[in-house]
Amino acid sequence: MVVRRNAAASRAGAPAGQPAEARVRDRGTPPQGSPDAHARILAVIHGIPAGQVMGYGAVAAKAGLPGRARLVARMLAGNADPALPWHRVLRADGRVALPEGSAGWHEQCRRLRAEGVEVDRGRVRRPAPAADLDAEIWGPVDGPGGPRGGRPRR
Repeated sequence: MVVRRNAAASRAGAPAGQPAEARVRDRGTPPQGSPDAHARILAVIHGIPAGQVMGYGAVAAKAGLPGRARLVARMLAGNADPALPWHRVLRADGRVALPEGSAGWHEQCRRLRAEGVEVDRGRVRRPAPAADLDAEIWGPVDGPGGPRGGRPRR
């Protein structure tokens, strides 16, 4: 049996005067996420090696929560654990997500540089993904003049 709701009832709607967080809660996904999701996200962040960085979306995907980059950001914004390497998590384009010039922005850049990460004006240059995944994994295929005379047979 399909139950249809009218447009007004189907809006994720807290009344106009309520904050956006109330609207998110009405959709059934609390802004803080589940305790299990938190634990998985924290495990991924703790697993980022010193000198390396990861994007919010990549952290979420590795934690089994694809599309939940904002949940990762909200968790880090409310972080109280000084041992958590929060500074290793950046925007997808490699930029520090904090407002440029703020104390937090400077602190994140300082921590990354202390680990040997090259930070240029609040941005970390990361290697571009491989254009040819097969070449990245298996190495280049010998050309026509190479030892195997071209592409391998299947």
